[in-house]
Amino acid sequence: MRILVLLALVGFGAQLVDGSLGMAYGVTSTTLLLAIGTNPAAASASVHLAEIGTTLVSGLSHWRFGNVDWKVVLRVGVPGAIGAFAGATFLSNLTTDSARPFMSSILLVLGIYVLLRFTFTALPKVRTDRTLGWGFLAPIGVVGGFLDASGGGGWGPVGTPTLLASGRIEPRKVVGSIDTSEFLVAVAASLGFLIGLSSEGFDLSWVAALLLGGVIAAPIAAWLVRRMPPRLLGSLAGGMIVFTNVRTLLISASAPGGITSWILGGVFLIWTACVWVAVRSIINENRELAQKPLVTAD
Repeated sequence: MRILVLLALVGFGAQLVDGSLGMAYGVTSTTLLLAIGTNPAAASASVHLAEIGTTLVSGLSHWRFGNVDWKVVLRVGVPGAIGAFAGATFLSNLTTDSARPFMSSILLVLGIYVLLRFTFTALPKVRTDRTLGWGFLAPIGVVGGFLDASGGGGWGPVGTPTLLASGRIEPRKVVGSIDTSEFLVAVAASLGFLIGLSSEGFDLSWVAALLLGGVIAAPIAAWLVRRMPPRLLGSLAGGMIVFTNVRTLLISASAPGGITSWILGGVFLIWTACVWVAVRSIINENRELAQKPLVTAD
């Protein structure tokens, strides 16, 4: 019972981050499942089955708050589903011993990306006069979907920053559209895992616990996306992902306890510094905004 409550809290926290940033549900959930010893393929399969429900509720919530561009959802989601099915098939055929460091390596890279992206980079200005077509979105979908299924996460870390950097869509609609299109990715990945693994190796009660926590958090996250500073949340989530997966890789490499402690201590200090930088950036941005003179019409 305790593990189910913990998984529900994991699902709640992961969806709160994902719904606010447009990324990190799969990365966060899979990272924590690996940390408690779950088979990599089973971890990704459990997360994607739970995501069918969480992404559906999240998408509806974002649609309710006007955060969705349906053309973007279609153009990135369909190729993403194809990539996710291929990624699930690939991971299902790997042995556990080889899959664990492979998945943790992908999660570590994605965690570093999330940490640096939201700590040091400001959001670009939006140019709504330029549209996002199939040629731009389809490759993002295929790559993001494959990484999401094979690495246990990647849809948001690939799609959200790329769309933000394009400057062609409002940040809140980037988050809402990526979250909504992830429903297609979750369905395709789950089909791939069910074909590759059947129901062997993952517990449906775990899926239900992750789903329950995520469904509760989804509407809260859709509301928070308009109000919470993304830099702070991204720094906190990215640092946690980096710390946990560095630990997993050190354990897989059978590193001595002393070396592991020093490395993890260093990672924690860097994480703390990034959060401090994010907080200072938020304070400075708010101060500059407050100092700007108001423009009034004559």
